[in-house]
Amino acid sequence: MKPLPLTIAGVMSGTSGDGIDVALTRIEPRTTRRGNTLTLQLLAHEAFPFPRPLRAAILAAQDAKTISTAELARLNWRLGIAYANAVEATRDKHGVEIDLIGCHGQTIYHQPQPERYCGKSFACTWQIGEPALMATRLRIPVVSNFRPADMVAGGQGAPLVPLLDYVVFSHSRISRVLQNIGGIGNLTAIPAGAGADQVAAFDTGPGNMVIDALMQQLYSKPYDRDGLTAKRGKVLPEVLTSVLQHPFFRKAPPKSAGREQFGSAFADDLLTRCRKAGGSSEDAIATATALTAESIAQSYANFVQPNMGSSPVEYILSGGGAQNICLIHMLRERLEPLGCKLFQSDEAGMPAQAKEAAAFALLAYCTYYGLPGNLPSATGAAVPVVLGSISHG
Repeated sequence: MKPLPLTIAGVMSGTSGDGIDVALTRIEPRTTRRGNTLTLQLLAHEAFPFPRPLRAAILAAQDAKTISTAELARLNWRLGIAYANAVEATRDKHGVEIDLIGCHGQTIYHQPQPERYCGKSFACTWQIGEPALMATRLRIPVVSNFRPADMVAGGQGAPLVPLLDYVVFSHSRISRVLQNIGGIGNLTAIPAGAGADQVAAFDTGPGNMVIDALMQQLYSKPYDRDGLTAKRGKVLPEVLTSVLQHPFFRKAPPKSAGREQFGSAFADDLLTRCRKAGGSSEDAIATATALTAESIAQSYANFVQPNMGSSPVEYILSGGGAQNICLIHMLRERLEPLGCKLFQSDEAGMPAQAKEAAAFALLAYCTYYGLPGNLPSATGAAVPVVLGSISHG
């Protein structure tokens, strides 16, 4: 089937469990001197916070030690309803006819490394949100379940946003790093003039996840608005140094992470260390914020900078953490001495809140036309593969 221009809704809800982002995009094939490529135009985007009971159910299900099958089944269908509502509201508000939907779903478990279970070792992942509900109600095909095909090919199923990063941000003379700070932090490094096979991408560690968990526990607030709580505290150097000994930070890419590594148990341990060091609640938030900043800076210095050459480096931030003023200040202190000039994704032409949703619109386009969507240099897969499954309306 020859690829044609399509209008696609990308749908994303991340590990923070804060809500749904919908990006309406126009994607077209294009032939250049370097070969066939794709172009993406962002038409509109909207955000829909989860109702409090639904967010609580999502957070309770992620990496849950005990939960009933009935609860998981109901959450799967309830999320499908929420995604359908979000796409319908975005379509109606902007008056855009949609040809295809790409829905990432809600990750409730991600195990990128093989572990033994019932006599066999394997990796696994699970994103929920019933696609048949969306496809049937909206009468639009839905691409979902993007991550397993990459994992079966030997990859980690993440990160998958690098294809969008390459299509939208690659430049012949400027090296760029795209740093998303959602629940988990992840980066895509694109050296100047690089081909898609030279793109590096991996998770850097906790983004907002640990900060949010401590804000909920200590202040009954969902997150540290503008980083004001962290700004009032002081970073505890001995605690920061100790938690940075976690094996994930020393592991070379490809690598991916989730609540399995940096969820409630990790946050509780960090808080205990802060208390033993004589720190206040504000100090704990400041230290958690510094952990995000330091893990990002170390990831760049150790695994990216040696391969970026001598061209200027633009470090482009997106995700909820890009709104945390204290965190951005810490990042500037650490990255600018390494030769990086920091920008917000909005300044670079892609609104931060739309970026990941737009990525899954692009991946849905690839799936629909049988094109590979993963970058093996980012995920560690042995080969490029077609991602996802299609549910027809």
